[in-house]
Amino acid sequence: MATITRYPFVRHLRSTPTAHVMQLTGGRQRRSGVGLAFWFRPLTAVLSEVPVDDRELPLVAHARTADLQDVTAQVTVSYRFESPEVVAQRLDFSIDPATGRWTADPLQQVGRLLGELAAGHVMDALAGSTLREAVSSGAGPLRHQVTAALVADKRVAATGLRVLGARVSSVRADADLERALQTPAREGAQAEADRSTFERRALAVERERAIAENELNNRIELASREQQLVAQEGTNARVRADEAAAAALIAARATAERRHLQATSDAAATRLQGEADGAAERARMGALADVDQGVLLAVALRELAAHLPAIGQVTVTPDLLTGALAALTAGRGE
Repeated sequence: MATITRYPFVRHLRSTPTAHVMQLTGGRQRRSGVGLAFWFRPLTAVLSEVPVDDRELPLVAHARTADLQDVTAQVTVSYRFESPEVVAQRLDFSIDPATGRWTADPLQQVGRLLGELAAGHVMDALAGSTLREAVSSGAGPLRHQVTAALVADKRVAATGLRVLGARVSSVRADADLERALQTPAREGAQAEADRSTFERRALAVERERAIAENELNNRIELASREQQLVAQEGTNARVRADEAAAAALIAARATAERRHLQATSDAAATRLQGEADGAAERARMGALADVDQGVLLAVALRELAAHLPAIGQVTVTPDLLTGALAALTAGRGE
């Protein structure tokens, strides 16, 4: 917006670098350009200000598809005033010489013009598509068609506008229809998720089964080895028992033979000793056969005394002495 400074009888205008200002006096153009600053007489000057920067117009376009379904497209049109002087002649961009503000609302007129044209081109573009095609094809094809149609529109060019492009944010159907269209995709995604879950569970079950089989095989292998160990230990025990029995038998036989030999030797020694003792006794008895009885008695007493314990004192009674003398006397008488 231009800045106007008021003085008595005259005014001073200073515009911005993004505004094109035109001054008409008596129906003739005196000034026209961007970023002007000049003095003017408010009673005779007619001023117009046209912005030359890039502008955007957001709008919502409603259309009907080939299968008679309503859709809504969110479109943003970028434009600029390429010919400010033409625009000033076609639209009211005059400003108040006292305040510098527009006396009308020219941007609303431009928005209404471009909005109607863009909505019409959106309707033309979607009229040949079904609802599913319009929703699923995306905003790219619609953006190209609307942009090309607005750029080639003669009314836009005749107004002094230049359409830089159109962006389509989304193409949406009615909420119920959109949910109905989304249902197959959602069911497909859910089915894919269920399939993935089933495959994951099946893989987990398969892995658990493999682990269980591996554990079972390990247990079977351990049991088989334990059985082999028990059998080997039994065989070793039997071998040790057989070896011990054989050794015990050999030892018993050796002991028996040794005892037999010892008994035979002892018997032979005893027999020889008995024979020797018998022979000695016979010889001794033969030697004593001719000896006097008294001598034999003395020898017997001597032998008896040799085997008796030591005697400290001997008490001789009269009876003992009488009997001994009697026996001695009787022996001599014979």
